[in-house]
Amino acid sequence: MKLFDKLRDIFAQGDKKKHPFTSAVIVAGGNGVRLGSETPKQHLMLCGRPIVVHAMLAFEKCELIDEIVAVCREGEEALYDEYKSKYGIAKLKCTVRGGNTRSDSALAGFEAVSEKCKYVAIHDAARCLITPDDIENVINEAYKHRAATAAVKATDTIKLADENGFVSETVDRERVYLAATPQIFKHELYMTAAYAAKKDGAVVTDDNSLAERLGFKVKLVPCNGTNIKITKPEDLIFAESVIKALE
Repeated sequence: MKLFDKLRDIFAQGDKKKHPFTSAVIVAGGNGVRLGSETPKQHLMLCGRPIVVHAMLAFEKCELIDEIVAVCREGEEALYDEYKSKYGIAKLKCTVRGGNTRSDSALAGFEAVSEKCKYVAIHDAARCLITPDDIENVINEAYKHRAATAAVKATDTIKLADENGFVSETVDRERVYLAATPQIFKHELYMTAAYAAKKDGAVVTDDNSLAERLGFKVKLVPCNGTNIKITKPEDLIFAESVIKALE
């Protein structure tokens, strides 16, 4: 019976499809100004763990992620060594210092991924409620389309304003999505888009925009609406309630 079980396990492993080597870059260079905290928000404790640790653990638990690169503020590198050991983040490959802008920080993380990297997932540490399932869903769409992003479908009525603050147009909300992270790209696509933007001095608000400005299409992947970005004090209360509800 033991021999049968062993053979069954071997064949089961053989049936698993190998996925392209996929790296995660966790951008954690924020501060706590809007939260009214002197502690950078990624290090604030949330249900017993730092915010950035919640984010990294989601990628740790996602089977399609092969490594994690954390992008930190200057002087915080040792903290991540501690997090790796204390919270069992085995996939954390290294920690690199961020740049002056969010785009520079993401690029610094990208430049530190393994030479084996075929796809890269860029994620904001402040989105600590992302789930392994949502990460996997976005990755699978990126494998199909070369670029994919987590997004939340709009549920409210959307209005466009004119320069004086009056409604100029009501937008069809069926086609409106709020961009979130992770934003996942084929390695060569992201490299081309990121360096082109850097060369052109382009200012973008997210990594999807890097691809968009060169004409690459990005697949929108509806994800859990709880995948908020921790920005305001009330966000901490919401995040804590979500985590406790899932325990």
